[in-house]
Amino acid sequence: MSRVFVRRLRLGAAFVLLAYLILHFANHALGLVSLEAMGAGRWWFLALWRSAPGTLALYGAITAHGLLALWLLYDRRTLRMPPWEATQYAIGLLLPALLVVHVVSTRIAWWRFGVDDPYQRIVLGLSLQSPEFGARQTLTLVLAWLHACIGVHYWLRFRSWYPRALPWLFTVALLLPTLALLGFVVAGREVAALARTPGWTEAMLRSVHAAGPAEAARLVAIRRGFLDTYLIALVVVFTARGGRRLLERRRSIRIAYPNGRVVIAPGGFTILEASRLAGIPHASVCGGRGRCSTCRVRIVGGLEGLPPPREAERRVLARVGAAPDVRLACQTRPAGDVAVEPLLAPSVVPAEAFGTDVRQGREQELAVLFADLRGFTRMAENKLPYDVVFLLNRYFEAVGTAITGAGGVTNQFTGDGVMALFGIESGPAAGSRQALVAARAMVERVNALSAELAGDLPTPLRIGIGIHAGPAVVGRMGWGESFYLTAVGDTVHVAARLEQATKDYAAELVVSEDVARHATLDLSHFPAHDLSVRNRAGKVAIRVIDHVTNLPTI
Repeated sequence: MSRVFVRRLRLGAAFVLLAYLILHFANHALGLVSLEAMGAGRWWFLALWRSAPGTLALYGAITAHGLLALWLLYDRRTLRMPPWEATQYAIGLLLPALLVVHVVSTRIAWWRFGVDDPYQRIVLGLSLQSPEFGARQTLTLVLAWLHACIGVHYWLRFRSWYPRALPWLFTVALLLPTLALLGFVVAGREVAALARTPGWTEAMLRSVHAAGPAEAARLVAIRRGFLDTYLIALVVVFTARGGRRLLERRRSIRIAYPNGRVVIAPGGFTILEASRLAGIPHASVCGGRGRCSTCRVRIVGGLEGLPPPREAERRVLARVGAAPDVRLACQTRPAGDVAVEPLLAPSVVPAEAFGTDVRQGREQELAVLFADLRGFTRMAENKLPYDVVFLLNRYFEAVGTAITGAGGVTNQFTGDGVMALFGIESGPAAGSRQALVAARAMVERVNALSAELAGDLPTPLRIGIGIHAGPAVVGRMGWGESFYLTAVGDTVHVAARLEQATKDYAAELVVSEDVARHATLDLSHFPAHDLSVRNRAGKVAIRVIDHVTNLPTI
């Protein structure tokens, strides 16, 4: 039984349980209307979940989710895990013991002894007769909802739309249990008023066929039997883990990390589990489930001795364009000694979970844009430092939003200069078109900023832009915590030279013929020149655009 199948089956079961929980909370919330409304909602609720298909789906999901959770607990090699995962595990293991009282007194009592469980009986028992059970049931509902929300969050956070939907989902996640608990409280007040009517409680209990002493004792025995079985299952899992650990220690492996750190881990451990065992920070946004790529490592030594990646790992590695010597740490179980190098910082965010594997560097074709603010040095000489910072930040905001709005990546802000990359994911054709669109938007925004600050500027702001397209090495470069996406190579050198050429030709934009070719844009009516570039053989064919507004529409 593969881990992917186990997790998919458990996820399907979790969806069924989540649907049950949402409908249960919605039914409770009807108590804000009236006890009668809760009863009407309960009729539909029971029509679904106590039908044959509903019963099969619900208790099949409970059984599958629980047994697979125990299997995954046994299967993981170390109990070191991120706090959110530990919280979800702890709540999940606690919930069966908390839920058994409620399940036995409602569903099992109805199934075995014909005891009905309308809201009047449940609310009376939890609010008036046994308020301590009511407090425990409230805690159980909150923990069950928290367990579900953690799972949903860490399942959805890789979706591109999730950050936009998160505030709305959070609002629903907060409101639904709140309304459910409030509905139960209001219903409790209504039942308390009814209970003050002489004979009402006795009549209600007779009408629902409440369990007698003998039946109640049998229900208690059923509850204890479940708890004993569950405790035995947990003991078996942890005993099996201990036995496996003793066997694996006999065939331990050595995993070498950068800076000379070596971890001796039991055989069968994944690289990620070895990192956690040794307390080495290791990125793993999905918690080691093979659903993201943030734990990926470069295999520096011992690659030939590793088992080949399974289908799920191959798909993730292909999605990020990983090199042949890159593996997912959470899916790779070395059979012998290996040396590894994590490729992402431990603080990586979910947005980078499926980011292209550029930390190791990759040659590709793209468009590079350089821009510079003309005459800024002379302008800054007569301004206070704080005024200079204010102006630069407004300028960077103007050009930065123009670049990102066109689909580019702002790469470097140096002095009053900007470097941007286009087509990292889409290639040089789309990148060239995006760069030209960005150039037009940059000039427009700088002109608007100049008009806004006209009273504080000796001369209008002017910008010069150079764009070239071609091959470059793209990667996350830097040191320590200061890593950023950039590009190096001849294309970058040429683009910087084209930006400088805007001064020579008194133009807003200079582009290479390569950019025009990739963008399939006819620039033949603009002046053509062959530009010499220092330390480069041959000249670069360029087009000079005096005003960006004269560019054809792209």
